[in-house]
Amino acid sequence: MIGFSIAVGIVLILAILLLIFRLHTLVNVMKQSDKKVGSGSNKTNALLFIVFMVVSFVLLFWYSVKNFHVYQLPIASEHGVITDRLFWITMGITGVVFILTQILLFYFPFKYQHSPKRKALYFPDNNRLEFIWTIVPAVVLTALVVYGLSVWNKVMSPAPKNAEIIEIMGYQFAWKVRYPGSDETLGAYDFRKIDAVNDFGLDFTDRAAFDDFSPRELHLPKGQPVEFHIRARDVLHSVFAPHFRLKMDAVPGMPTRFWFIPTKSTADMRVETGNPEFNYEIACTEVCGRGHFSMRLLVVVDEPADYEKWKSEQKPWLSKNPEYLAKVPENLKELAMIKSQIETTTLN
Repeated sequence: MIGFSIAVGIVLILAILLLIFRLHTLVNVMKQSDKKVGSGSNKTNALLFIVFMVVSFVLLFWYSVKNFHVYQLPIASEHGVITDRLFWITMGITGVVFILTQILLFYFPFKYQHSPKRKALYFPDNNRLEFIWTIVPAVVLTALVVYGLSVWNKVMSPAPKNAEIIEIMGYQFAWKVRYPGSDETLGAYDFRKIDAVNDFGLDFTDRAAFDDFSPRELHLPKGQPVEFHIRARDVLHSVFAPHFRLKMDAVPGMPTRFWFIPTKSTADMRVETGNPEFNYEIACTEVCGRGHFSMRLLVVVDEPADYEKWKSEQKPWLSKNPEYLAKVPENLKELAMIKSQIETTTLN
């Protein structure tokens, strides 16, 4: 609070000094001595351009270096390497251009400040200069677009046939995940079948839904392709997993997909970051309502053997909610009981 008060006080003092300076200038203008004042204020303003540029660059580089570890998180997916490379190449090219143009922008007012000894130069056009500043950016931007398109095609290519299929559903204000059972096929769903218990709207006329299971945590196998089937139940959400360099919108009525290969287990990342409590997570990056802040899903990346062991321990959704067996067609009930591991004693 004290620091804030000091900052406010400094701003007010600067504002008062600025007003005094402006009043002094106006008084001198009224006295018809504006030329003299203009010369002095012009030099002051020209010098302030250089001071502002230097201070801004110092703060920019200081902040960027000091907080590099905050915005450059460790990469934990195969495609994250190529997307980061694209990002930093683009950042390097545009950063150099930005710095050069800002130096010119702030230096020119200082260099060409008003002087009674200097006359303005009439420079109507220069075809060579215009050709250079048109062609060079066009070539550079074309190269970046072509390179970016190649990266996009790699990242958004169809998932391998052996990819682990996982459904992620966003709703206000949480995530739900669903895995296929031993048949490795997600069952169908119908929004009209959603109720207080059946969050996904599972359609039990589809036999593939009998062994689907829905855990509280999202588990992924290290080193194996994973394909997310993403959808939203109510409003627009967005799946964001920064360490995997993954972001994809969850759109009501328009399922989306994204596949990737995790390269570091949760245990690996805890060692790399030196944080024994590190956990991957999925957050929502679409403002979806008052509870938006709470949309976080714990993600665990396991070694392949541990992942298969974890999967084998999961129970089908239908076995946890055997009352929904009544929604299964009569000719499929026996199969549903077998696939969902429902015992007759459970029903009794």
